[in-house]
Amino acid sequence: MFCPRYDAGQCRSCQWLPKEYVTQLADKQAKIEQLLTDIPVTEWYPPVPSAQSRFRNKAKMVVSGSVERPILGIVNPEGQGVDLIDCPLYPETFAPVFRQLLPFIAKAGLTPYHIARRKGELKYLLLTESTQGGMMLRFVLRSDKKLEQLKKVLPELQQCLPQLTVISVNIQPVHMAIMEGEQEIILSDASALAESFNRIPLWIRPQSFFQTNPEVAAKLYLTAREWTQGLKLDTLWDLFCGVGGFGLHCARAETHLTGIEISAEAIACAKDSARKLGLKNTEFRALDATRYAVNEENAPDLLLVNPPRRGIGQALCDFIVSVKPAVILYSSCNPETLAKDVARLQGYRLERVQLFDLFPHTAHSEVLSLLIREQ
Repeated sequence: MFCPRYDAGQCRSCQWLPKEYVTQLADKQAKIEQLLTDIPVTEWYPPVPSAQSRFRNKAKMVVSGSVERPILGIVNPEGQGVDLIDCPLYPETFAPVFRQLLPFIAKAGLTPYHIARRKGELKYLLLTESTQGGMMLRFVLRSDKKLEQLKKVLPELQQCLPQLTVISVNIQPVHMAIMEGEQEIILSDASALAESFNRIPLWIRPQSFFQTNPEVAAKLYLTAREWTQGLKLDTLWDLFCGVGGFGLHCARAETHLTGIEISAEAIACAKDSARKLGLKNTEFRALDATRYAVNEENAPDLLLVNPPRRGIGQALCDFIVSVKPAVILYSSCNPETLAKDVARLQGYRLERVQLFDLFPHTAHSEVLSLLIREQ
């Protein structure tokens, strides 16, 4: 992938960009195999590659510069803004939207936030696109001081950019490199962006996590379904379920699906998807996944886990070993914590492992693992 910003030394977000893509995949695979050296793996599946450009469905733009001449991109170590409107990671549909937003920022009086001076209102612009064609735009502001002015000129933006299905303001008052705050104010009629992977309806809300590489994510969910197709699935737990992608792909009409996720926004998305699919035996709850599990006595037929980078941890591993679910499907965004967790799961055989390259040009990887309880 050619990137003029990388070649000019202005952006180093894609640390592995100088590596040939085949080498990137080989290095990631070698890392995972090295981490699992002491754990027998019955079958290694070949890595699932990604497109090398235009694969991200979400842009997180730091807003710098002035209200008359805003810069959308990143701020370098010297405190200077770097324009990333034409970043080749984003779909070609993003740049025209960002260019329309440049004059709109001045009309709305949204002065870019200056980190050193601690002045200004507009911190970030977050843009997400669905494979169905709609977009979600979020303005991250320091306060609600400019909210009424923004609302007043918003119809003009909506007329220019009708693809903006969801528009919201997030209030992030803290002087720290935190992407968003707790308060979200919806400015559009719609509050969620419709998405669909493998004919499973999904929803993206402003404060819910969603995979940023839809093409590879769809293959990840489909593989989870294929790996669990022949299993007994009367009961299924989807822990750290997010918007429910894994559980909704694997559940059948007769399956009692329980999805647990700390984010209430994500749980709202999962419930909407289950209703649209007509699944009756589903229960999605906004709870801490580990606390929920360790207070249960019975094990599900299939336990799905898709934890954050810290992994599932000792407490949840101890619970799993004690209740002995027949099958565990573990999707990990951190192979190091995956290896630690699998080592703790005594009595389970690591049946399959496969790398999904959701994050090209970086050292990050997503790994799907199937563990079977040994008789």
